[in-house]
Amino acid sequence: MDYNKKKTLQDIQVANKKVLVRVDFNVPLSNGKITDDNRIQASLPTIKYLVQQQAKVVLFSHLGRIKSEDDKKTKSLAPVALRLEKLLGQKVNFIAQTRGEELENAIENMKNGEIVLIENTRFEDVKNNEVVKYESKNNPELGKYWASLGEVFVNDAFGTSHRAHASNVGISTYIPVSAIGFLVEQELKMLAKGIDNPERPFVAILGGAKVSDKIGVIDNLLTKVDKILIGGGMAYTFFAAQGHKIGKSLLEADKVEDAKRYLEMAHGKIILPIDSANSTTFSNEKATFSGPDLPDDVMGLDIGPKTIELFKQQLVGAKTVVWNGPMGVSEFSHFAHGTKAVAQAIVDLKGAFTLIGGGDSAAAAIELGFKDSFSWISTGGGASLEYMEGKVLPGIDAIQTKN
Repeated sequence: MDYNKKKTLQDIQVANKKVLVRVDFNVPLSNGKITDDNRIQASLPTIKYLVQQQAKVVLFSHLGRIKSEDDKKTKSLAPVALRLEKLLGQKVNFIAQTRGEELENAIENMKNGEIVLIENTRFEDVKNNEVVKYESKNNPELGKYWASLGEVFVNDAFGTSHRAHASNVGISTYIPVSAIGFLVEQELKMLAKGIDNPERPFVAILGGAKVSDKIGVIDNLLTKVDKILIGGGMAYTFFAAQGHKIGKSLLEADKVEDAKRYLEMAHGKIILPIDSANSTTFSNEKATFSGPDLPDDVMGLDIGPKTIELFKQQLVGAKTVVWNGPMGVSEFSHFAHGTKAVAQAIVDLKGAFTLIGGGDSAAAAIELGFKDSFSWISTGGGASLEYMEGKVLPGIDAIQTKN
């Protein structure tokens, strides 16, 4: 899918206009306090630009999942409005509604350069304690209503672009002008550079728990990469496909045939671990190590030291590296070595374009102190994954193309 032709902020007029912006403020909250504001920070360039251009900026975002009226009590965007005010150094008018007179009046009375943040878009998923999913199922009436509040729509929420919701696809369908924001533009540029036009040798590293989560990615990347290194829980299904004993490790029995098929198709492109860091229970006990055959009483929770060396060798000379998914249970210190070592090996490559495709590997890399060491760390877990699978992203597909 070629997204280069989508309108960007530079292609549209925004001065004096009511500009509806879909941002990704889906931040982690603990007791009403924001514990990580990375996503808010990522949206600042677009918001500041619109303010400077004298637009009236109306922000839409979801926060968490809303399945009952009770969920609404802990999932308000009110704390986000306060944090955004601090980061921008200007007033953000928070409206604790997703529709209605108060919201309409607030937008009607805006002056150029002012900002309104509306309540969590997913509050529309529950009405009178009934789950209706107006937002997440892209209810046309809701999309039309939201679109009627503005004149221009900007999608700057990459993290939800793989979903067709009322607040992205819905609004873009019913508004006269739409474009992508700076964050989405940058995400698409970097993903295209890493996946569609890679400098070779091109190495992909895939981890995470399940083969089933990565089947689309393996299908799409096998034809493009020079090598795929596989770690994480999904490696044990590949071990089983090779006839190894995997003890109590995670196994997707219904995916063993797929794993065999991939190994045949790959003609040596797939590099699997050669040893494993194991534990008798799913806990942070001290690791024991074994070759690709594991004793019956243990489960593999990380790649072992020989695999770390093997993966380092396989990365030597790589010019493009795309990484998605940790190598082990990286939240346990005894089983974070693989993820840490792979991150370090990627960072140490000279002159390579290095990309982390969102999700757990992005969180792990940031946690391990590598936030600024990669060429690009994607903000969108599911959206990056679907891009890697070669799927169309509806939230971006719905945006107008340049004339």
